[in-house]
Amino acid sequence: MKVSALLRQTARRFTRAGLHYGHGTHNAREEAAWLISSVLGFLLEQELSSKQTKAINTLAQRRIRERIPLAYLLKEAWLGEHSFHVDKRVIVPRSFIAELLRDRLSPWLQREPKRALDLCTGSGCLAVLLALEFPKTRVDAADLSASALQVSKINIKRYELGKRVRTIRSDLFNSIGGKYGLIVSNPPYVTGLSMRKLPEEYRHEPSMALAAGKDGLDLVHRILAEARDYLTPGGLLVCEIGGNRKALERAYPKLEFTWPETSDPGSVFMLRREQLPR
Repeated sequence: MKVSALLRQTARRFTRAGLHYGHGTHNAREEAAWLISSVLGFLLEQELSSKQTKAINTLAQRRIRERIPLAYLLKEAWLGEHSFHVDKRVIVPRSFIAELLRDRLSPWLQREPKRALDLCTGSGCLAVLLALEFPKTRVDAADLSASALQVSKINIKRYELGKRVRTIRSDLFNSIGGKYGLIVSNPPYVTGLSMRKLPEEYRHEPSMALAAGKDGLDLVHRILAEARDYLTPGGLLVCEIGGNRKALERAYPKLEFTWPETSDPGSVFMLRREQLPR
């Protein structure tokens, strides 16, 4: 069998199984392509050995039968061109903040910050991307979950950033000291109703990294109340909130949110220190 034939076959199997996507892919064909390329690269007319075909079919069967996100099966997730180790201790990285970091947050960030904070770091992916985009910046990666921080350390080590990126176990700002020129955060933001309706794939992820109360803004409220104290003058807060823009703007009608363009419009807001509540 050639790769192209197995790709079509696997995509059909995923479609028939009614899988849900969103952990790095958007449809059955993308999911099948990722699975196959993880085993042998991606040469469509390459002839497959029986061993390779068996490995791919075994992974595909687990994906269908157990509804485990492919990223967990492969122990790998991607944000742009950068790959990260993931497992069930963290949610699968899918932050739209990563798109903004490719342009170094231009034009909103005028200069490279001396210190940056990735709040609710999870796998550490945004902390790593911060350090890669800003080579003179010292980055703190904070999370309440000790097991999540173990994963973030794997990724920090993978990119040889241990001298500039440190992990901190903290309930948001509770164990944070000092001030930062930039704070990014992709906190839990799934509403209570959405949590009850989550597809099975998402139930493999740690619920504490998803659930955020009735309106999905429990942690965002805390971040907005405290972030000003941890930003330097002119410092920037960048926060992801999924589909909760209307709820946020209703809750804070006087705040002048900036909504930068991403692949998911209205999912990321920015505020400068001076715009945050006192």
